Amino acid sequence: MTRGVWRGLALAGLLALGVVAAAGPARADRFADWLNGVRADARAEGIKAQTLDAAFVGVAPLPRIIELDRKQPEFTLTFAEYLDRVVPQARVERARDRLAQRRALLDEVAERYGVAPRFIVALWGVESDFGQQTGGFSVIAALATLAFDGRRSAYFRRELLDALRILDRGDVTPANMKGSWAGAMGQSQFMPSSFLRYAVDHDGDGKRDIWSDGPDLFASIANYLAKSGWHANETWGRAVILPPGFDRSLASLDVAKPASAWTALGVRRADGGELAPNDPAGSVLLPSGGDGPAFLIHDNFRVLLRWNRSNYFATAVGLLADRIE
Repeated sequence: MTRGVWRGLALAGLLALGVVAAAGPARADRFADWLNGVRADARAEGIKAQTLDAAFVGVAPLPRIIELDRKQPEFTLTFAEYLDRVVPQARVERARDRLAQRRALLDEVAERYGVAPRFIVALWGVESDFGQQTGGFSVIAALATLAFDGRRSAYFRRELLDALRILDRGDVTPANMKGSWAGAMGQSQFMPSSFLRYAVDHDGDGKRDIWSDGPDLFASIANYLAKSGWHANETWGRAVILPPGFDRSLASLDVAKPASAWTALGVRRADGGELAPNDPAGSVLLPSGGDGPAFLIHDNFRVLLRWNRSNYFATAVGLLADRIE
C-alpha cells in the first residue's frame, strides 16, 4: 500500500471518530506519518502486509484513552477498602461456583503446570471478574494511542508491535482483540508481551484463546505462574500475629527467615498457634502499615508480584484463593 493511500486510511479513521477537528490537520498528518513508521517496523519484523492492512483500518488516537491514562485518582484506597472492593463475599461465592463447574478441566491444568485450581480461579476473578470486565477497547487502537501520545511511547510501541505479531499468527482477529484502555487483553488481562511469552494452545485448535473461559485461558494463567517460579507444594502466605514491640524494620520483603526464626521472635499464626517448623522461609508483610494486619509471605507471593507489582493485588489474590477452598 502506498504512503498516500495509507495516510488516507488513517485520516478516514480520524474523521470517523470526530477527532480531527479537535486535534487539527497537523496532528492527523503526524499520526499518519507515525503509523507509517510503525508499519515499517512491523514489516521489518516479518509481519505480513495483509495483517497490517486489517489491523490499522480506521485506527486513530482515542481521546478517552489519553484521559484515562492521565487521570489521577481522587483518593487512595486503604488495604481494608481494597479488599472490600476486590474480594467481596459475592466474588468468593462466584469463584466457588466457577471452580465447581470447571473442576475437571482445572484439575487437568493443575496436574500439568503444578498450580492449584484455586489460584487460577482467584487470578481469573480478580483480573476480569470471571470474564465480566475485560474492557471493550480495540487493543490496536488503545496501544497506538498510548504509543503516539509520547509519555510512555517506547513501552507501548513495543506492545503494539507484539499485538500485531499475535494477529499475524492468527490467534485472534482485529475485531475480537478487545481489552482495557491500557491494552491488557482478554479474561486474564495479559499485555501482548505476556501473551507471547505465556499464552498456550491447551486444546490444540491452533489458537491461543484468552478471550473465552476455556482450556487456553486456564492453562495460560497456570503457565504464567509456572514459568515465573511457582512452587507447586507451597502456598502464598498466611495471616500472622506479631508480638508487642516487634521490630518493624523486619517487616520487609527483603528480610526472609525460616519459620523457626520467626517463631523465636514471637510471630504466631492468626489462631495463636506456633508456625509449623517445616514451613518455607518467609517475610513479614504489613500491607497497610504498622497498625494493620500482618502476613508471613513465601516465594509464591513474589511470583504473584511478577504478575502485578502491587502488595495489595498479590495479597487479595492469595486471600481469595484461601476462601475458595
